[in-house]
Amino acid sequence: MEPDRSGPRIDRRRLLAAGASLLALGAAPLAQAASPRRPGEWPAYGATNAGTKYSPLDQVDASNVARLQLAWEWRSPDAEVLAANPQLRPGEFQATPIMVDGVLYVSTAMCQVVAIEAATGRTLWRFDPETWRHGRFTSKGFQHRGVAYWAEGRDRRVLIATGDNRLIALNAATGAKVAGFGVDGEVDLGRVGLQRKLAADPVDLFGTTSPPIVCRDVVVVGQYIHDREVISEMPPGDVRGFDVRTGALKWTFHTIPMKGEPGYETWAAGTAERNGNANIWAPMSADDELGLVYLPGTCPTNNFYGGRRGGDNLYGNSLIALDATTGKRRWHYQFVHHDVWDYDLPCAPNLVDVTVDGRRIKAVAQATKQGFLFVFDRRTGKPVWPIEERPVPQSTIAGEQTSPTQPFPTRPKPFEPQGIGEADLIDFTPELNAEAKAILETYVGGPLYTPYGTKPTITRPAWVGGANWGGAAVDPETGVIFIPSQSSIAAMALDPDGERKAAANETEEIAGSARVVTGPRGLPLTKPPYSRITAIDLNTGEHLWSRPNGPGATDSPALAPFKLGWIGSNQRAGPLVTRTLLFVGEGPHDPRYGKKMLRAYDKRTGELVAEIALPGYTLGPPMTCLAGGRQLIICGMGFRSEPHRLVALALP
Repeated sequence: MEPDRSGPRIDRRRLLAAGASLLALGAAPLAQAASPRRPGEWPAYGATNAGTKYSPLDQVDASNVARLQLAWEWRSPDAEVLAANPQLRPGEFQATPIMVDGVLYVSTAMCQVVAIEAATGRTLWRFDPETWRHGRFTSKGFQHRGVAYWAEGRDRRVLIATGDNRLIALNAATGAKVAGFGVDGEVDLGRVGLQRKLAADPVDLFGTTSPPIVCRDVVVVGQYIHDREVISEMPPGDVRGFDVRTGALKWTFHTIPMKGEPGYETWAAGTAERNGNANIWAPMSADDELGLVYLPGTCPTNNFYGGRRGGDNLYGNSLIALDATTGKRRWHYQFVHHDVWDYDLPCAPNLVDVTVDGRRIKAVAQATKQGFLFVFDRRTGKPVWPIEERPVPQSTIAGEQTSPTQPFPTRPKPFEPQGIGEADLIDFTPELNAEAKAILETYVGGPLYTPYGTKPTITRPAWVGGANWGGAAVDPETGVIFIPSQSSIAAMALDPDGERKAAANETEEIAGSARVVTGPRGLPLTKPPYSRITAIDLNTGEHLWSRPNGPGATDSPALAPFKLGWIGSNQRAGPLVTRTLLFVGEGPHDPRYGKKMLRAYDKRTGELVAEIALPGYTLGPPMTCLAGGRQLIICGMGFRSEPHRLVALALP
């Protein structure tokens, strides 16, 4: 039966959520959750709840950054667990530590929480929730990105939402579980406050890999859910708010609406009840003054075929602003209607105040996998610049009904190339260009939002981005945002009924069969760069500069003869911006050609200022803090079997 599309059309024209007044935003926060009391602190995953990844520290600047050297190195205690349990597979150290009162707090890949003396790297305490006893978390394995911090008077807490579905509050001074929070310091996230009861073990279906966020004394928790339809009724991505003092459930927001809730009409009859996901797996942001939490939403089950979920599928792929105290929706915007590309929102939005056409705006900017940057007034959800619904190609799979249009921001322009055609192919020589054209003819190519069919169809950027979980950084003094991204390219084919085609190299977490697309003679199919850093002025929407992120594989036997200069290392990267510099690493996903170093750039021009050698590849975005009178730049690293560690750099 054809789904009713009247709901989605009305929803996307209005943009704003109906209901509660946008003016009644409440009083000031009761306790500071993530605003630094001193400039040298870093009390939240993204520096503050605004997710800026910015610090005003300026001890390290262009004149001395090249002199940075190793101050200390800290090794993850996960190595001890792996040594004692050789049947376990190592994960990835993706965390960014937070820092308050001279102490770093960080989670490990196995969700251990450790307090570290920032000046020396000495471990102060360690808490092991033993999540590893449950084995791998869903399809992701052992990985975790960080913790949250809250304080009121002498009551200071570190909070972690674990991969095996526990929200745990720890005493920040001792690492002991906080008595009176939940049951024995824990809340069961696998059962409490969910709209559906699960017959299967929740750990096999979902867990938490990103830090919670604390706003107005409420701990807000999202979750990562297995992307594939591993059971007939997958769990929905319920977002929950808990009292930071007691652990009591305060509210649940249904990212897949229940009958009678706004957004339910955007699902074909009965499909909201049996579909899952639309979860919030990425880090979140919050405006403590407005009392709003901003949730970057993901796609519904499954991520590449929507024939069993007709309609636009709110609140999948939406940025959702919730009242932190009540969980009520203030506004939302859906970036992809009826997603079949796995174009979920991969990172925390950035909150920054800008001046546009003489008007001061409290803005929120969301970078996406498809290479768009959407910018809104964070109080109302009104786009800062117009967003147009434009026609897009339609699916040829029986039973699938893709959306006839998708949103395109008119400003800023995309920060990544989108779609593929002959003009995008390598042209190092006429012969290589001809071979690349012949390869492209074996695929279905086309513009952004070309849906998958029975013939392998190319997506560019693919589902790894564009932007990914490393996110963007923004300078609140200038309103300039810095976005590392990669120009990923991949192909997918589906069976005529939308089921996945078998492939020897398919991955566990996606619903179809995917393949890497290569060009002639072992070269890439498309022109470089293959990753980049883009600086955009949010006051004007104009690109200031863009440059490749690293030299990339220019020293490979296939590319060396062409003397290309920097072409970008096709890695996921996270940024850090300070008053003086922009820092970006590379990532470990192609260790043949990735570089173990941190680079410093001039924020105004993108000019390379310095390269600082590291003992490993960076994963989580770096952070900076002031400890022992020195500004430290701290990088997390550890890809699978490589040593999981934090490395602190400082001036001699």
